[in-house]
Amino acid sequence: MSKISLKSLMTPSKTVAIEFPGMEGFEVDLCYLARDELLKLRKKCITTKFNRRTHQPEETLDEDKFLTEYTAAVIKGWKGLKVSYLEELLLVDTEGTSPDDELPFNNEEAEILMKNSNTFDTWVTEAVSDLENFTRSKSESVSTKSKTLPDVRAPST
Repeated sequence: MSKISLKSLMTPSKTVAIEFPGMEGFEVDLCYLARDELLKLRKKCITTKFNRRTHQPEETLDEDKFLTEYTAAVIKGWKGLKVSYLEELLLVDTEGTSPDDELPFNNEEAEILMKNSNTFDTWVTEAVSDLENFTRSKSESVSTKSKTLPDVRAPST
């Protein structure tokens, strides 16, 4: 019988497709990062400067760089992001497009969405930090709990 160790069982990351709540067919491929991976990511975005007043080194997080690195690390793709859904996530001019047109995934589009949509940013952060989203069996469809996520639909009038 071979010995099992936690170190040999751990995986630094895992990617799963999670449907965005309230937007049927919009699935985002999110990657869970272990604590070590998140710390490495954060460390890449910190600069140390010497404060002349206090005579101490001070660390500063470059928030723009962190968002770029974090987005690239956790958002691996998406499908089904329709123009009509974009209107619910951020202010966009959709003239000349069909509501059913889809925005293809690339890192630049993901970063723009993370920077400009608090709803999307919050959902990604909460979904990625919820280990349960990444530990279910592969045969189960992963969807997040609506009680922990904001309702992104516009109020009906």
